[in-house]
Amino acid sequence: MAAVAVIGEPALVQGYTLAGAVVFAAADVEAVRDAWRALEPDTTLVILTPAAAAALAARLPADEPLTVVMPE
Repeated sequence: MAAVAVIGEPALVQGYTLAGAVVFAAADVEAVRDAWRALEPDTTLVILTPAAAAALAARLPADEPLTVVMPE
């Protein structure tokens, strides 16, 4: 089954658990990078907070998984 993951600051991501997403509350750059490495292989969509996207800017793949950034 395809999974949706959300990575970013705890206050911005916790509500996504109600929708069934796998939530990685990451308060700093290293936690964001650890969360990215911990994604399951069946993850098809990753939602990032703007700060998490900035932390991963050089690491985001061009194809899989689909990655979107929350509006500021």
